[in-house]
Amino acid sequence: MTQRQQRQQALAPLSQAQPWDMLIIGGGITGAGIAREAARRGLTVLLIEQKDFAWGTSSRSSKMVHGGLRYIASGDYKTTLLSVRERERMLNEASGLVNEMHYVMPHYKGKFPPPWIFNTLLRVYDKLAGKHYLKTFKKDEFLRLNPNIKSDKFIGASQFSDAVTDDSRLVMRVLDEAIQDGAHAINYLKAESLITDEQGLVIGATLTDNVDHHSSSSDHTFEVYAKVVVNATGAWADTLRMQANAQTEHHSDKQIRPSRGSHLVVSQERLPINQAYTLLHPVDKRALFVFPWENRSVIGTTDLDHPPLNDEEVGITSAEVDYLLEAANDLFDRANLKREDVISTWAGVRPLISEGGDGKRVSPSKEKRDHSVWLDNNLVSVSGGKLTTFRLIALDVLAKCQEVLTFDESAFLDKISDDHVFSSPTPTHPKFAKLSSSLQQRLQGFYGRQLDTLLALAHDNDLAYVTDNYTIWAEVRFAARCEQVMHLDDLLLRRTRLGLILPNGAMTPLISARLQQICQQELGWDEPKWQEEVARYTELWQRYYHLPAA
Repeated sequence: MTQRQQRQQALAPLSQAQPWDMLIIGGGITGAGIAREAARRGLTVLLIEQKDFAWGTSSRSSKMVHGGLRYIASGDYKTTLLSVRERERMLNEASGLVNEMHYVMPHYKGKFPPPWIFNTLLRVYDKLAGKHYLKTFKKDEFLRLNPNIKSDKFIGASQFSDAVTDDSRLVMRVLDEAIQDGAHAINYLKAESLITDEQGLVIGATLTDNVDHHSSSSDHTFEVYAKVVVNATGAWADTLRMQANAQTEHHSDKQIRPSRGSHLVVSQERLPINQAYTLLHPVDKRALFVFPWENRSVIGTTDLDHPPLNDEEVGITSAEVDYLLEAANDLFDRANLKREDVISTWAGVRPLISEGGDGKRVSPSKEKRDHSVWLDNNLVSVSGGKLTTFRLIALDVLAKCQEVLTFDESAFLDKISDDHVFSSPTPTHPKFAKLSSSLQQRLQGFYGRQLDTLLALAHDNDLAYVTDNYTIWAEVRFAARCEQVMHLDDLLLRRTRLGLILPNGAMTPLISARLQQICQQELGWDEPKWQEEVARYTELWQRYYHLPAA
């Protein structure tokens, strides 16, 4: 099936005459979570995303599924309690996709926080989770295990546990669970405007296909009606809220505050680590992390106010590069990391919810990570929150939707056979038994019930790893065939992360030649189309995922 045929198949459900129960605008983790919870309850659900699934914040997070240790220090026990419980749930349900990771905080004489304060916080953290992860290290023992960190005035270290994930694959896994329960999800479909009735209530949206611009305008514009429309566009949520309130004087006292977080990726050879490190920046004492991910080392994150958003990509600034390198070189004082060591970068915008105007604002790092749900003329909007608590956010959105939808609540809830987000089928394809146990676990976590399909599509040499990372070629082929890949960046930056972990965004001769072959076989891209996509991707990668000008 060619890419055009795949697209026509994806768009086919838009022709249905009956209104959907729910139209979800936004294809990040929040929208995916809402689709998952709504579809499993028997609602007819259409989710759309104007760019690619997880294109925004949900592919550019810090990859951490965590409870938020720092929230305890600020007295926000509720957020921490809910988060650590969701973290444990995801570790149990999605092993291989969400994995436990040890974090260590090195302590230095005269530096805050002293071990007794930090360890007290960790004991509370463990108690909220119902687990015992805390471990302390004396000076000599820790330096033997971690010879690369700064030893001057070092007095010991504390270890705790959180979790790490591939955020973009998490979105795809949750979306797949929703699709299995009957939801439809379509990327590159933009909500141009809301449709309202004579009372000004939102009853649908006019959608535009952002992929096929060669057809007439009537061929790629759709009017879709729904009993409730959910605005899950995160940091962009105010745009649709303003449309819904265009005829009223309603204004919220809560504002979406875009906050940029940026990261650097370097090789394990230049910064060899096998656990995460928590550190305080030597200049402003902000908490940062250095952690292993996909056989690379990641340094992040910054936390800066970001200008008003448009539909363009977000990239790291030169000042942020220097800031992150300075922090890493302070802790790993023999690493001497330089700009030329950076393989790639990424930057994302978090939708913080601010209670006050600009004059009352605290720093972005001190804003709470709570989410907010609004109802504006039958448009339900949600923004804020954390990757870890996407399920709880979805349940709050459904509760708000009950003010618009009319249904028997008991029958609605009876649709749920259990409260697991992730199914756990046993793969049956014979190729599965040939894989290593670690690869089996990873693929089960990443693909769930789609794993048998992935293995069935795999050519004989597709079970090999793509160079020195954890991705196998079968994942590339499966994504191209089955996951609505429209552009090369969809494939290399979100379905897989090859563009973040390989030199030159994976556009080296051997890798790109095989990528071209797979795209030809699975998407029907001819030579001109491949060259067009390479040019588009290379420009995008250089501008937003590599280094800015010094």
